Amino acid sequence: MNAKTGARKGERVPAESLPVARIVVDVPLAHLDRPFDYSVPSELDDAAVPGCRVRVRFAGQLVDGYLLERVETSEYGKKLTFIEKVVSPEPVLAPEIAALARAIADRYAGGMIDVLRLAVPPRHARAEAAAPGEPPPLPQPPAWVDQPPAEAGADRPERSRLPPVPADAWSRYPRGPKYLEALHEGRPAHAVWQALPAEDWPARLAEAAAAVASSGRGVIIVVPDHRDLTRVAEACDALIEGVVTLSADLGPSERYKRWLSVRRGLARVVVGTRATAFAPVRDPGLLVVWDDGDDLHVEQRSPYPNVRDVLVQRAHMTGAALLIGGFARTAEAQLLVETGWAHEIVASRETLRSVAPRVISVGDNEWQDVKDPAARTARLPSIAFDAARFALADSPVLIQVPRRGYVPSLACGQCRGPARCRRCAGPLALPGGTENGLPKPAYCRWCAATEAGFRCPTCGSRKLRGQVIGAKRTAEELGRAFPGHPVRTSGAAEVLTKVPGKPALVVATPGAEPVAEGGYGAVLLLDGWALLGRADLRASEEALRRWMTAAGLVRPGNGRVVVIADSSLTPVQALVRWDPVWHAATELAARTELGFPPAVRMATVDGTPDAVNAMLDELRLPPTGEILGPVPLGDDETKERALVRVSRAEGRQLAAVLAEAQAVRTARKEQDLVRIKLDPLEVL
Repeated sequence: MNAKTGARKGERVPAESLPVARIVVDVPLAHLDRPFDYSVPSELDDAAVPGCRVRVRFAGQLVDGYLLERVETSEYGKKLTFIEKVVSPEPVLAPEIAALARAIADRYAGGMIDVLRLAVPPRHARAEAAAPGEPPPLPQPPAWVDQPPAEAGADRPERSRLPPVPADAWSRYPRGPKYLEALHEGRPAHAVWQALPAEDWPARLAEAAAAVASSGRGVIIVVPDHRDLTRVAEACDALIEGVVTLSADLGPSERYKRWLSVRRGLARVVVGTRATAFAPVRDPGLLVVWDDGDDLHVEQRSPYPNVRDVLVQRAHMTGAALLIGGFARTAEAQLLVETGWAHEIVASRETLRSVAPRVISVGDNEWQDVKDPAARTARLPSIAFDAARFALADSPVLIQVPRRGYVPSLACGQCRGPARCRRCAGPLALPGGTENGLPKPAYCRWCAATEAGFRCPTCGSRKLRGQVIGAKRTAEELGRAFPGHPVRTSGAAEVLTKVPGKPALVVATPGAEPVAEGGYGAVLLLDGWALLGRADLRASEEALRRWMTAAGLVRPGNGRVVVIADSSLTPVQALVRWDPVWHAATELAARTELGFPPAVRMATVDGTPDAVNAMLDELRLPPTGEILGPVPLGDDETKERALVRVSRAEGRQLAAVLAEAQAVRTARKEQDLVRIKLDPLEVL
């Protein structure tokens, strides 16, 4: 027996100091979404530090968890179970990230452990065992930033001065220099930035990051994909030391190694994709999200947080500055501006006119109808053909096609009804290419069965026609229309990052447009109906964002953009005038009138009819609460969707009500659980 503790040999005793640990356990059940108290054994006293990974007994099973804090006493009132094991004494969960994860879980009616799976990467022992390095020296301020003067008084230095920035940088935006000055001084400035056409936006983000990093604070920059990540990282490396990139394609070991360098304070600037919004940067001074409307910024796992909302919440909690940038503007960003939470950084119309390309749409003048009567129905009217031919004299041409593949959708050549597979009723498509010297036959996109003998069940015709033309077929057609010019494609199979500034045709799907050296001479935006005709609340906003992202790659001044869509449509008018602010304000006003996000808080409830109805019956909605539906979810009659909406002022109550109802269902061990998404991208 131990004389000091009175315990028998081999018996575990609690630690003398702070013997109670509060742990969030890795159990994905809504009714268990809270910390649990455990006893810290004396042999794990030194290793059980706040933020470390542990293993504990829960409901008879050994599960993982994170130690949030250690306290003196517990309110449980019974004997506590001991922690079984400290997986690693590395404090991977910073207090700020734990608080952020709790806030995001509450906002999206999800569980904290689900958010922590996004915020903290899986452990890799070899990377963790690597010896920590030394923090890099403070980077030198950019040439256009003066060093702060000597301290005035005991509290803080005087305000540093920011001389005028070069004419080709932030000074083209009236509020740009003032925003950089606020960043350098450490003020919590919130801004929504609309980049000019052909803007070198990675360099602008790097300059903003350098203004913050030079004062010793951290920076987080989140971009949609790896191509943007490469561009921003290269721009930051040119100005700042200690830049770390984080993305899923790094591999478990390398990603965890880099993430640990951030957690240990060895990196001040982090550039990455979606999960980087939770990067544990010490003393964050600037949070940036580029192109916040991209659906890649939305996590596809519960509770489906959006990067923009995560960074807004983090800026509010930490006092960091926030920058939301892009060529277009979302209704959510417009709401931040209209409520006064953020200011807009927009160039003057005079500056815009000096760099904006000439944008031409179908039917924008009567001369088009006289010159080309079939322009409104042709896939490549004469205005697009002429623009491409003119630009190919000395520069590449970008052609954006909304659909990938060859002919991804077929219809009957006589009655124009959709062509369906005889086996599973799936849509038929053409793969392109030849087989034994003959064109490959149609195939089913669902079951992959070959359909060589199609017969329309309605009219009996054996003829097929293309209903939707993909990028591969477009490249084939353009190669015949412009002989002698190389044709390159960028899409699902191969995504190009850059192309030379030589005459060529570049066919790309939305989001896969490569950057051209010196810019494109012309950008052709084909099949506008495919983007605008989607049954989606955000179809108009998404179409404009896709168009402006592609049009932003055109060379400044004399570049041309041709959009194959009716000039009377609102997004087409916004593109022609290059006025995303007007479109965002119009879109927000329309959603406010109709009662759709972001003017209200809305949630979708998906599941089987019985599960959805049971969930709706148990909801205790606030006074403004309203339920729409349920209705069948797409073609699947076994699933239904209901919409629940409340005013923005009662948004927190809605999340709490949904979380409570989900917790009740999991506590009852209901088999048919429902899926809840707050502020969804899709509502229809």
